[in-house]
Amino acid sequence: MMLRLLPQGWALFLGLFLAFTAQAQILRWSSSGDPLTMDPHSQNELMTNIMNAQVYERLLSRDRQLQLVPALATSWQSVSPTVWRFKLRTGVKFHDGSPFTADDVVFSIKRAQAPTSQLNAYALACGEPVKVDDFTVEFRLKNVNPIFLQHLESLPIMSKAWSEKHKVTRPLDFKNREESYASMNANGTGPYMLVQRQPGVRTVHKRNPNYWGTFDGNVQESVFTPIANDATRLAALVSGELDFVHDPAPRDIARLRNTAGVKVVDGQENRVVFIGLDQGRDELLYSTVKGKNPFKDIRVRRAMYQAIDIETLRTKLMNGLSIPTGALTPSPLGAYNDAELERRLAYDVKAARALMAEAGYAEGFEFTLDCPNNRYINDEEICIALAGMWAQLKIKVRVNAMPRTTYFPKIEKLDTSAYMLGWGGAITDAETSMTPLYRNRAAGGIGAYNYGNYRNDKADELAGKSSVEGDPVKREALVKAALKAYRDDIAVIPLHRQMIPWAVRSNVTPAHKPDNYVEIKWFSVAGK
Repeated sequence: MMLRLLPQGWALFLGLFLAFTAQAQILRWSSSGDPLTMDPHSQNELMTNIMNAQVYERLLSRDRQLQLVPALATSWQSVSPTVWRFKLRTGVKFHDGSPFTADDVVFSIKRAQAPTSQLNAYALACGEPVKVDDFTVEFRLKNVNPIFLQHLESLPIMSKAWSEKHKVTRPLDFKNREESYASMNANGTGPYMLVQRQPGVRTVHKRNPNYWGTFDGNVQESVFTPIANDATRLAALVSGELDFVHDPAPRDIARLRNTAGVKVVDGQENRVVFIGLDQGRDELLYSTVKGKNPFKDIRVRRAMYQAIDIETLRTKLMNGLSIPTGALTPSPLGAYNDAELERRLAYDVKAARALMAEAGYAEGFEFTLDCPNNRYINDEEICIALAGMWAQLKIKVRVNAMPRTTYFPKIEKLDTSAYMLGWGGAITDAETSMTPLYRNRAAGGIGAYNYGNYRNDKADELAGKSSVEGDPVKREALVKAALKAYRDDIAVIPLHRQMIPWAVRSNVTPAHKPDNYVEIKWFSVAGK
């Protein structure tokens, strides 16, 4: 084949054209579920947080190794054990062109502290935000917060003026189906601007031309389309209709690794998946048991735990993409890598049956297990498998699987007898697991995700003390003691930590992280 040399002018034009098309790329991607809302303080749920993080930034951010780095704040210092001072970035504008100042920070932190915010436990732990000047903010805490910076990094910053203009000065009440202007619209300082939101259909972002930061990738536009069916989602990737699938089914991973034009990028996620049980009511909801609640009996909880063949779940259902654990934290770091706190109870059906008989339930009982069907890897399938395993104890389980948009409002109202939940993110410290998940439900977001209304006064006291202990050695002892108390009492039934595979077209360079966040500004899509 003869290669014809182009005239110099045409060569220059072609080079510029190719450079432009390489930069002006669209990322078309999908997941099984849709974000719940565009209100950044209302729901603390992964896909919702991922989508909102393209628009809304925090004072601090995380690099690819999940280390804290400056974002809307350029520097900070601990003035005293209970006072932190932050210098804010100047020259930053919201997407509507209005300037970012300290007023927006104070407003946003207080908004996130509202009862309708699922971030309120983190926001309240950051104390009282006070404006010092237009670009200086102090946080004045009532008590020492040993993970103050980790809490603060979780709080998105909104425009005070925009929120007041559109009457969204408090987070919407998602569990009661409230909607507001912030449900479908957004105005942040982030790298991408929301241009279209059609729930269940598509969410479109375009690059912010006035972004203060830098882009490591070349994506100009992001088009997200939720596709509930695993086969349909993967077929769209293989055909080239999609560039990226956030949650390919584990059973498809081996085939995808050998599919032309596709590659799999994977790693362990900071997330623990568990089953929670209603331990608050005196009579179990949605059950054949009348006048009492079998889940209040530790022997029943232990029996159900020991009837789970976790290795079969790992190999047959999860295709090896899970790490069984008895831990209650998303990462082993949360328990200071203590092997005993990671250990599972042994799989032992005979012992489990004996415990059921001892508790007076030799003939079992019936209850309903609520599960999402588009939130965690193989969530509905796991619940069905558990129902089969618990049948060995003569427990009849009705699996009630539903989309996340229906599931979360239901369990947030404690309208459940048992439920599946996964918990994780960038923070590995035990504080952000113990306080929202396991502590006794109380004001200020404490126990906000304790949907089983479990109570353990001894563990609660230990966990509460660890939240305000500044001495690292003393705090480690408190954390371990609290986790041991929760573990021994079987506060919840832990299953595994997820391994997260991403499936992308071979021309896509993603940035995979243990928090499973999608940072579109780090993605590149090469010409096809």
